[in-house]
Amino acid sequence: MPDDLKVKLLESYDFLSERESLDYLSLKCPPNDLVEFLTNLRDQYNFNMLIDVSGVDWNDEAVRFSVIYHLYSTIEHQYIRITSDCLNNEMPEMPSVVKIWQAADWHERENFDMFGIKFIDHPNLKRILMWDDYPYYPLRKEFPLAGIEVDLPSSEIAEVTGAKVKSAPMMGGPFHSNPKGFMSDNEPRARDQSWTEQREKPNCN
Repeated sequence: MPDDLKVKLLESYDFLSERESLDYLSLKCPPNDLVEFLTNLRDQYNFNMLIDVSGVDWNDEAVRFSVIYHLYSTIEHQYIRITSDCLNNEMPEMPSVVKIWQAADWHERENFDMFGIKFIDHPNLKRILMWDDYPYYPLRKEFPLAGIEVDLPSSEIAEVTGAKVKSAPMMGGPFHSNPKGFMSDNEPRARDQSWTEQREKPNCN
């Protein structure tokens, strides 16, 4: 059934291309055709459930940001994955699909918050995890693994607590991976980006 669906979709929509996948059918769709295509997947192919919307920072000069839509058909009992590349690396954006699936609301806000991807026509696009004036996008590749120390948004809170938002010490892990291992080139390899250690780490190699 997935192979039949793949052939049918590729024949019906000339703007689609196949993406390599180890599990489910995965296709690539240009952002300008995304809303219409996803609507057809819902209405004509019974993909009535949006499972997830995932942003990706490839750290690539050609296409830096992509958005991946994970869909499921509760009628056909099959998954499909649709990837769409942002056309602008400096100001990434993607059309909102909230009108297709209401569940996309918070997913798109999280991607906006973490990657800085703007979703056009979203009904209430604002940060969902960080505060409105937070100046960074924590899941972009240039964001340090240990975080960045910034002032709390409320001066009253800072005055009472005497605290700032402190970076999370990595202490050599869990983000440290062995370059000789089986990790992909996209995995972080920072041995330590924290500056909080008072003593040398033990050698666990």
